[in-house]
Amino acid sequence: MNSAHELSTLIHALRMLHRDASSKAALATLTRTRGSTFRRAGTRMLVFDDGRVVCELSGGCPQRDIVARAKEVIANATPRVVKYNAQSGLDVLMEMGCGGELEVLIEPLLTIHDTDFIDTLTTCFDRRQPIHMATLFAIDEEVVMPRRLVWNEHATLHDSVNEQALAQTIIANVASMNSPKTTTLRLPSAQGIADVLVEAIAPPHALVVIGSSAAARALLPLASALGWQTTLVDHDPARLNVSDLPEGLKTVCASPSRLTDALPLDSHSSVVVMTHNLEHDVAYLGALKDAPVAYLGALGSRERVARMRDNTALAGLHVHAPAGLDIGSETPEEIALAIAAEIMAVINQRSGGSLRDNDGTIH
Repeated sequence: MNSAHELSTLIHALRMLHRDASSKAALATLTRTRGSTFRRAGTRMLVFDDGRVVCELSGGCPQRDIVARAKEVIANATPRVVKYNAQSGLDVLMEMGCGGELEVLIEPLLTIHDTDFIDTLTTCFDRRQPIHMATLFAIDEEVVMPRRLVWNEHATLHDSVNEQALAQTIIANVASMNSPKTTTLRLPSAQGIADVLVEAIAPPHALVVIGSSAAARALLPLASALGWQTTLVDHDPARLNVSDLPEGLKTVCASPSRLTDALPLDSHSSVVVMTHNLEHDVAYLGALKDAPVAYLGALGSRERVARMRDNTALAGLHVHAPAGLDIGSETPEEIALAIAAEIMAVINQRSGGSLRDNDGTIH
């Protein structure tokens, strides 16, 4: 599926689409994948009638074919599902070179009502609310104009499915899943068997960097490039009032005692403490003891980290320290890369190891 950063980019493009009456577009969505493919189910690409794209799927042969078919969908104003497998699209599959199979829903976006659900997604992103979205796109294997259902743990937020029993069935099926993996379900409806793509959508990841060290400054632009909502924290306002900070960066002047009041933290947030002052590091880490963050890290040598762990104020606190994957980093930029990689591994529930086996086999 799309990352939260990609989804934010798509939302912005979709909002701009209907402000320009001369532009028409189609939304291409991977609904099913099997084997090795360039992206997973739920990933989207916006295609304009002049061939421009937002959020490329692959950049290669499959994408060129999908763009060509999307332009046909725009011209015909009719949605379609394109399958790339051994029975169809075989030439494109061979050029892909990855041996996978995939199915792509391509829907025309010709009126503002075709993207009504975008307002709901925008509101949830602004409020940092995780949600689920279901896209109904076929009945008895006949493609229909997609209809969507958006909900969170408290309520239904958008419903163009307009079939209460089906909506309840979708929500119940998602609730029974063991993981939030994006998948396409086949469910009974009043009109027949419905194909429904369901996906969990999280808000953009938020990174809080505490301290104004060289490694901290190197981490800021990297985090921004990854689409993370980045905040720099320091107790000294002079260190926050400098000209070389990345554009759009949020800064917060806060001491450890004010930290949690000044920063709303959630399970889609990470914090890295890197002040280069052991006493300050310990104070900030102690203030984060009950924070519901996905990742908490601290910069430092192994000897320095051992002194942190011996501090009774941090007893029971799980900290990634020294922060970062072991890639032999020494410079501030290399350290920033190692830290960002470890955060990515943690939030994606990966080990951070090599993609290959010991015998050289590629996973």
